[in-house]
Amino acid sequence: MSDNSLVPRSVARMPWGLLLVVTMLTGFGLLVLYSAASGRLMPWALPQGVRFLAFLGGALILSRLSEQQLKDIAWPIYLLLLLLLFGVEALGAVSGGSRRWLDLKIIRLQPSELMKPAIVLVLARFYDMMPAAEVRRFSAIWPAALLIGAPFLLVLVQPDLGTALMIAFGGVVAMYLAGVPKRLFIGAAVAVAALTPIALHAMHDYQRRRIEIFLSPESDPLGAGYHIIQSQIAIGSGGITGKGFLRGTQSHLDYLPEGHTDFVFATMAEEWGLLGGLGIILAYGFVIGWGMRVAMRARSRFGRIAGAGLASTIFFYVAINLLMVMGLAPVVGIPLPLVSFGGSAMMTVLICLGLLMAIDRQGRARNR
Repeated sequence: MSDNSLVPRSVARMPWGLLLVVTMLTGFGLLVLYSAASGRLMPWALPQGVRFLAFLGGALILSRLSEQQLKDIAWPIYLLLLLLLFGVEALGAVSGGSRRWLDLKIIRLQPSELMKPAIVLVLARFYDMMPAAEVRRFSAIWPAALLIGAPFLLVLVQPDLGTALMIAFGGVVAMYLAGVPKRLFIGAAVAVAALTPIALHAMHDYQRRRIEIFLSPESDPLGAGYHIIQSQIAIGSGGITGKGFLRGTQSHLDYLPEGHTDFVFATMAEEWGLLGGLGIILAYGFVIGWGMRVAMRARSRFGRIAGAGLASTIFFYVAINLLMVMGLAPVVGIPLPLVSFGGSAMMTVLICLGLLMAIDRQGRARNR
């Protein structure tokens, strides 16, 4: 710190614009949760605000890690989470027909959520250790496929298709950024398309039903298609400016299921309209764009792969949820991070942002 500076260098170089946008986005989410509870802080808004402050503090702690420390923890964290996923299968708590959590008495831990940033870190480390000339060889592909496939299958059998797909998406993005030949991704896409009938047959009945209802929600308007139809009604009835704060009817009259979690965007759109929806999308666009700029500024291969992979993880959260609530994708139980009630998605996204801030700090230090 220079003698004439009143602000420590570490404070001045914090990404204050990012932190402001994230705080404003979460604050807007708290208003939506407050309204969804008919103007009460409990049971959603107040606990959500406390979680945010705690997880934001954790993200700021993560931002102080060096790139070498991130490399050092990548493999241990991945292996620990893989063991915890096996633990979920053997000892996990069942809720809503799925076995996804480990009950540690103090906290209910969902290892599959933490695996989303962990898969990006471990693949970035794997390819960082490998000579660039080796990336296009088979020896660079099958280990990465195993690293992705193990948690993917463990989460798929919980069953949690949405989270399994997000783990796979994050891993595939890291492989692509590392330089794995594009023809392999094309071949994999063709193979997936060919195996789709088999996958549909192996799915649980409720998972197949979700896909059928996505294609034709009107076929069961009072059953499986109810969520999508009510969500579309809520979004459409909001118009340009919305019905007004605390004036939503779909959520307040309990027509909209899960209006505080998976379908919170529909709750928001009814009261704040198209303008509120565009505001949220622009805020997420700023956050994701900042993450991609961090990746592009990174001087190391690890930083570029990890940075873009973490930013893509946040993008997948937002894109899948918005497509889901608008009826453009099957309902797979992916919440809208920082806005939906619940700690898992918020924790994962703030971990991603903390890691991105660490990569950004490292990149700025090298550029001096």
